[in-house]
Amino acid sequence: MKRMFIRQCQAELIRMSRNRYYIIWSLLMPIMFYFIFTRIMSTPEIDAEIWKAHYLMSMTTFSIMGSSIMTLGIKMVQERSEGWTLYLKITPLPTSIYFTAKIAAQTVLHLFSILVIFLAGYIINGVSLTPAQWLLCILWILFGSMPFLAIGTLVGAMKKVETAAGISNLVYIALAVAGGMWMPVEVFPKFMQKISKWLPSNSFAEGAWELIRGNSPSVQSFLLIIGYLFLFVVLSIYIRKKQNA
Repeated sequence: MKRMFIRQCQAELIRMSRNRYYIIWSLLMPIMFYFIFTRIMSTPEIDAEIWKAHYLMSMTTFSIMGSSIMTLGIKMVQERSEGWTLYLKITPLPTSIYFTAKIAAQTVLHLFSILVIFLAGYIINGVSLTPAQWLLCILWILFGSMPFLAIGTLVGAMKKVETAAGISNLVYIALAVAGGMWMPVEVFPKFMQKISKWLPSNSFAEGAWELIRGNSPSVQSFLLIIGYLFLFVVLSIYIRKKQNA
């Protein structure tokens, strides 16, 4: 079982790293946005250093959210539509190992993305945090990615790649904008600010924003991330059981 898991993880890593959605949405776009919003557009000089670190965390969480929802979700739909998952059923590989290896490989890919974007922040703006802050931000972002991995498995339950790509794009962009990853929540109308505070994307980014300021993520963010994870996992299991019935 252990050997199967390791082999499957290796295969998943190779396939995911070749995925164009991952390269474009999870690495190129966040770094490009980070450069534009911190080097080309004007930023408040009084908080310039904090803003550069704040926006680096926004773009890192934006990257990981996209990778979880789109890279994972669309790939799962492609595999099913191409008959790959049907083929796996006649091999000794258990379904549980297949899913666990996929999530584990995605998490390794997330770690790589985080390190690349953090390095970009250091090179572009000289973002400087303590070693403890860098490490805590990495751990928080990996923890906070879990509900979005669960959304990715929901997207993966769709039948057509085109439908999955369209819906996952819409969900991804809506959560990023409404969650305050592209612009501060404070610029939204009051009613939008209230909605944003309850979104998983806002809780995800909020933890990293607090850490670069020397604070801890709020209890509400912890609870919302765990709550959304539970909700999306239950939904994903229910939908797959209905499909296999």
